[in-house]
Amino acid sequence: QVQLVESGGGLVQPGGSLRLSCAASGSILSTNVMSWHRQGPGQQREFVAYLTGSDSTVYADSVKGRFTISRDNAKNTVYLQMGSLKPEDTAVYYCKYCSAGSCYWGQGTQVTVSS
Repeated sequence: QVQLVESGGGLVQPGGSLRLSCAASGSILSTNVMSWHRQGPGQQREFVAYLTGSDSTVYADSVKGRFTISRDNAKNTVYLQMGSLKPEDTAVYYCKYCSAGSCYWGQGTQVTVSS
């Protein structure tokens, strides 16, 4: 069984930065893909970024150049460094891990970008 716990969300002003963390426990393989997704108010959940076991990354166009995904395998933790935040980045952010045909989600962490 895999458990994912996100943290690091909060209220930040436009142009500010936040770092989200996703701590994983259970049968985690560092070779598998970890990803971040988000769901804004009244919107569908959307992809933000993913990171492969070989450290290849892919970002949604809306966050490219502003967000960075990374991992610390020793801590079983994936991070999402977010910069130049905009009000449209306001959402609940979720991490996701998939292995052997099953995918697991965390409970989410709220990010609010507002002055």
